[in-house]
Amino acid sequence: MIERMVPIKLDNYKPLRDIVFEHLREAIVAGRLRPGERLMEVQLAEEMGVSRTPVREAIRKLELEGLVVMITRRGAYVSDLSVKDIAETFEIRAALESLAAGLAAERITPEGLEQLERTLVQIGECMDDSSVDRLVELDEKFHSILFAASRNQRLSQIVSNLREQINRFRQTSLATPGRFRAVFQEHKRIAEAISEGNSSLAQALAKEHMENAELSIMEWVKDHKV
Repeated sequence: MIERMVPIKLDNYKPLRDIVFEHLREAIVAGRLRPGERLMEVQLAEEMGVSRTPVREAIRKLELEGLVVMITRRGAYVSDLSVKDIAETFEIRAALESLAAGLAAERITPEGLEQLERTLVQIGECMDDSSVDRLVELDEKFHSILFAASRNQRLSQIVSNLREQINRFRQTSLATPGRFRAVFQEHKRIAEAISEGNSSLAQALAKEHMENAELSIMEWVKDHKV
């Protein structure tokens, strides 16, 4: 856990407990705090330059989100990426992404299409020399544009409830060697189907994209024996 957290800047209008929570959550999603790692309140508090109280409160909140598990007489641990969690999350996400892509093919505006194409260009430009964090950011942006283009607010709200789990899986998937180049090609095919107004093809490609992402994470879990 050494050097994975940074001191918190107290120039934010948010309550300290919320800032600590966001820092810890981001560290888990980004993989700096790894599955199965014990969360030591004292050490985390020292690294972030805060007292133990907001750290304790943040850990409890992270437990409610499923990112942390509490083990009796042993303490708090970053939750594992279990096969069951992955399968359940992607089962839901495949349905949501497929629906969003299909609706986007029918409803996307010229501005939305331009945003989608611009994001693809950014992804293509940064594949060789960017960090995983940047690639994750652009991948999230691409999918956010799809959901916005569906013009279904309830659909967007539903997927937002899964955001932290999705981002955690996204980080793991895109860090898999060779996966991001495949993702880029999958994104291009989805964008082309949407641009052509081919709703059924966009749905099928989005579903296949999610299945491939799930497969890459399952392989990671297998290799790391999580």
